[in-house]
Amino acid sequence: MIPMTYSAEVAQARSAGTAIVALESTIITHGMPFPQNVETARLVEDDIREGGATPATIAVMNGQLHIGLEPAELDALGQAQDVAKLSRADIAACIAAGKTGATTVAATMIAAHLADIHVFATGGIGGVHQGADQSFDISADLQELAQTPVTVVAAGAKAILDLPKTFEVLETLGVPVIAVGQDVIPAFWSATSDITAPLRMDTAAQIAAAQQMRGAMGIKGGQLITNPIPKEAEIPAATLAPIISQALAEADAQSISAKAVTPFLLGRIFELTDGQSLKANIALVRNNARLAAQIAIAMAA
Repeated sequence: MIPMTYSAEVAQARSAGTAIVALESTIITHGMPFPQNVETARLVEDDIREGGATPATIAVMNGQLHIGLEPAELDALGQAQDVAKLSRADIAACIAAGKTGATTVAATMIAAHLADIHVFATGGIGGVHQGADQSFDISADLQELAQTPVTVVAAGAKAILDLPKTFEVLETLGVPVIAVGQDVIPAFWSATSDITAPLRMDTAAQIAAAQQMRGAMGIKGGQLITNPIPKEAEIPAATLAPIISQALAEADAQSISAKAVTPFLLGRIFELTDGQSLKANIALVRNNARLAAQIAIAMAA
């Protein structure tokens, strides 16, 4: 028996059969300091509500898998110390041990599927890290997309990654990568990249229909919706390239590896852009949440 708890709001939406959008919790525990983390989480939840859907922020707290957090629980998670960063490999162990952990993309997809939630909004997915030909550092997010039937709305993969290799792996795994309203894949903080999108869709209804057809055909896995950051909030790729290169060199010099790499790089890029990367990150997450609400409503209909 899975110790799973629904917030009152999510329980009501489940009972009514209305649209629900899953949200991860590592952005709260590992993305920014308190109270900005909780304030941002509430903004994203409100964007989903304003779009006509119900937000379900997912986390493990004291051995309970929470599908949706009550306001006090969100505050508590935002201030918690030494919170585990959970993926497919360790979410079950965390629950079994009665511990607290925040869900990454992969873990959020697993929990959303358990709760019969079909759409998940995040910032950017993990992928193939720079130098993966030597380190074999590839995020579990990619395999999760290949096997768990959840539509993930993101601004592409995080720009600190090896983007061509990331999307090559997704192609190999048979994951549909869909760009919204443009013919190239966005690059997280930047609205465009030089990578041609395998698929383009312009409406939430088209995206919802594609996932439902995969289910009808018995094709396992989800789909990745790459939603470009609003132009007014983006940081041009040419501006970011030398900053990312510097952060990567510093991580290598300090022998930072495994789960510590992404938080280190995002923190250094925040410093090197004078906080602009965090502002862009918040803008793109909110933009993804709004689109995810539309997709969830189309699926529920």
